[in-house]
Amino acid sequence: WGTTEVKVPKLADAIVEITETGSSLRANNLKIIDTVLETTTRFIANKKAYEDPEKRAKIDRVIMMLQSVIDAVPKVCLMLNAPQNELESILRVLPSENPTVSHLAKGDWVDVMAVLDKRTLRDVIPRLKAYGAKSIIEIPVSKIID
Repeated sequence: WGTTEVKVPKLADAIVEITETGSSLRANNLKIIDTVLETTTRFIANKKAYEDPEKRAKIDRVIMMLQSVIDAVPKVCLMLNAPQNELESILRVLPSENPTVSHLAKGDWVDVMAVLDKRTLRDVIPRLKAYGAKSIIEIPVSKIID
């Protein structure tokens, strides 16, 4: 069947569903009546297992991967082409620690790639355009591992 939402008309009068935005529920003409529980991701390990160096290393790897997904939620990767003569201005606009800059085949243009907070996009993109940025692409980020 796929998702729980499509089962409602045929199999149930109501459902309890884990949801982040509720968009899938709305798409299936369902509405949230009440919230049963609001929760966050937790990782719980046995103390004895965590004291074992081999098990601890595995646990730490799982934690790192879970944390990388959580850290990526508010972020996007922005790619754009920029005229070389506006690069310094464009780098000042980007709220990113150390953007990647690559020279393009056309010698007076560069490619810029940076990871930034989604909330900054509505202010940043028009400013980038004002400095001549083109081919601006927003890419979802699934993990950030520092």
